Parts: sequence; structure tokens; C-alpha cells
Amino acid sequence: MTAPIPPTGTAGAFPPPAGVHPDAGRHASGTTGVGSPAPDVAGVPVGELVGNVTRDLSTLMRQELALAQAELKQEATKTGKAAGAFSGAALAGYFVLLFLSIAAWAGLSNVMDAGWAGLIVAAVWAVIAAVLYTTGRSKFREVHPKPERTVDTLSNVPDALKGHRGDTP
Repeated sequence: MTAPIPPTGTAGAFPPPAGVHPDAGRHASGTTGVGSPAPDVAGVPVGELVGNVTRDLSTLMRQELALAQAELKQEATKTGKAAGAFSGAALAGYFVLLFLSIAAWAGLSNVMDAGWAGLIVAAVWAVIAAVLYTTGRSKFREVHPKPERTVDTLSNVPDALKGHRGDTP
């Protein structure tokens, strides 16, 4: 559902804006201005250049937002699964208490097989609760609420806006 994100620093990453020929900005050798001191913008009005930059920045921001949404959706899914495991552990813990209570009651009142049966059921629920708790804990450790790739690419935006002049990095 998200638009493909072009690799950083590639020529032709965005389609040319309306009204600009696809070869605009190309040198006679067929290369773009990428890596050269300045692209060929002779004859292009300043307003159109500003419009192009604004349009490209808008596209970049939309793509970054789409990336952040995709990353947050993944993390929300992991969080939901971990919460489900913790819910299962809570339910299993409830049954442990319920069956331990019933077993203690039956064991004290009868001192027969009914009490031992209750203890066996409670032990099974204790194992289930431990497994679900461990699963939920490990799934929560996998959750990273900060969209790492988005933060990384957004940190590159100021450098991209500055541009490069000549041999300076």
C-alpha cells in the first residue's frame, strides 16, 4: 500500500515535475548533475526550480510518513501478540489459584483422591502459565517502538538539503 521509496542519492529517483522535460538537467554526456559541481539549470525560471524542490520535498515527506506508518504497524502487531500471551498467562494464573483453592478445600475435607486430582490440574495450569508468561516476555523484548529506519532516513534530510559543492563532503 505504500509507495516505493527510491534509494538515496540516485539520479532520476523522482519523476520530473509537470512541464519539465525528462532530460532537463542532463549534460551533453547524458549524465545528471549528481556528483558534478552544478546541474544545468540554465533557462529554467527560479519559480519553477523552487516549485520542483517543494514538490520533491513534499514527496519525500509523504514517503517518510508512509515508512513510519508501516514500521509502527509492525511494532503494534508484535505488541498485540505479546499482550495476548500475557492475557493467556493471566487467565492461566487465575485457573491456578482456582484449582489450588478447590484442591486445598477438597484435600482438607476429604483427604482422598479428589484433592490429589485438583492438585494435578493446578500443576498443569501452573506449567501453562509459566510457558505463556515466558513467551509474552520474549515477544515484548522484540518490540521497538521507535521507527528506526524512519529516524535514520530523516536524519539524512538536512544533509541532503545542504547539498555538496565541489570536493567538500
